[in-house]
Amino acid sequence: MRKPLSPPDRAVPVADHPIEDDIVQALPGRETSLRTLIWRWTLRLVPLVLLSAAALVLWRQYQDLSLADVALEIRRWGPGAILAALALSAVSFLLMGVVEKVGLRWMGANLPWGRTLATTFIASAIAHSLGANLLVSGAVRARLYDRHGIKVSQVAGATLFQSFSFVVGISTLAGLGLLLASHDELARSAIATPVARATGAVLLAGVTAYILTCTFHRRPLHAFGRTLALPSPGTALVQLVVGAIDNATAAAIIWILLPPGAVDYLAFVGAYAIALVAGLASTVPAGAGVFESMLSALLPRAAPPAALAAAFLGYRLSYFVLPLLVAVAALAGHTMSRAYRARQSQRDSLKR
Repeated sequence: MRKPLSPPDRAVPVADHPIEDDIVQALPGRETSLRTLIWRWTLRLVPLVLLSAAALVLWRQYQDLSLADVALEIRRWGPGAILAALALSAVSFLLMGVVEKVGLRWMGANLPWGRTLATTFIASAIAHSLGANLLVSGAVRARLYDRHGIKVSQVAGATLFQSFSFVVGISTLAGLGLLLASHDELARSAIATPVARATGAVLLAGVTAYILTCTFHRRPLHAFGRTLALPSPGTALVQLVVGAIDNATAAAIIWILLPPGAVDYLAFVGAYAIALVAGLASTVPAGAGVFESMLSALLPRAAPPAALAAAFLGYRLSYFVLPLLVAVAALAGHTMSRAYRARQSQRDSLKR
């Protein structure tokens, strides 16, 4: 990521290839070799294998489940839990917008809050559901920010900044959850206490190393022919804090839909983070199936299968499906509005 133009975060210029340029080059429209195509198709087979394995796990877990049982659990939620899930979803997208605003300023771009929040919501809602978050959200951002004079390199840098915020945020949340959860709480999950403590310590050590590197290493990092410019310590702390709160908010959507007292929140977020990363790593769109199977395996005694299945359904509807529908409608409206203005401008020019 490049440094912003603001004096506090100005970096020493370097001639190496910035890592955000890789995102720009990954956009469609470039010629690809046969070797590259074969590699891409191989990678596309991996999600199918993982999705098949996840389907098998889910079938074994929920094969005796009836729709009536799930419907009963959904009725148990009540209006309060449903409204809370929707509110938590809205807060999560709002926090993504905060990170986006900081990332754009870090890249030397400045937009009003309203436009930034709207663009972040549309890009994130679409990318969450389609998968390949970095490229999909970057492409949507580039389309929406183009009219405001934001360069593609700035969009790529802000997208990468958003991704770093997610990584340090989920690592912080999972690390704290796995370290602070009691032995009795972890006993209700499939995570052994020594493994939980060790994993939590490693995650928090990684986050600490990132903050310290941003503090004391003021030059861009060099690796594999790429350069990665680091934010200032204050900006890195914003990434950490907002990213952790954002992920904690998203995790609470499922947790609040579970039966009261089913599982302690600290133990839950540790399992949630592991399942979320597994879903993202699978490259299956939205991690569908992989996330649910992993979380079910990590929390076998957290709640009855019907309650857990209902919570998964509520999570997908409030955090993925509903935002996606709103984002697609907003993007379609934006596209039609631009087309109308272009036609109107053409007509006005012809009249002259």
